[in-house]
Amino acid sequence: MEKISAKTNALNWFEIPVEDTERAKQFYESILDIKMETQNMMGMEMSFFPFDMEDGSGKVSGALVKSNMHKPGMDGAIIYLNANPTIQTVIDKIEPSGGKLLMDKTQIDENIGYMAFFVDTEGNRMAIHAQN
Repeated sequence: MEKISAKTNALNWFEIPVEDTERAKQFYESILDIKMETQNMMGMEMSFFPFDMEDGSGKVSGALVKSNMHKPGMDGAIIYLNANPTIQTVIDKIEPSGGKLLMDKTQIDENIGYMAFFVDTEGNRMAIHAQN
């Protein structure tokens, strides 16, 4: 059996719990300037973050998910979404889009870049990261 190596993504997929799919979808589309497609799968309402399935490059993606097993909250794992090329562009959209900024742009270090924490429209504590 092959083990995870430094060349392997530790993260394979993520799901962000939502109570109102359309509201959450509008929030993430607004702050990240993306388009999300929604489908019903296995009894769950899912809105997918953009992902090129044909690329095969091992990129990670995820979805907003509404189901009986998905409950939004402030506790638990924190997902860092990509805010490149400039984190401030995303930060500036969080509160006008219905979210709440918890921690403003903070430098991790010169090589890693910047991070910020926010609460989305569903009550999930989330994070963003960018080099600038």
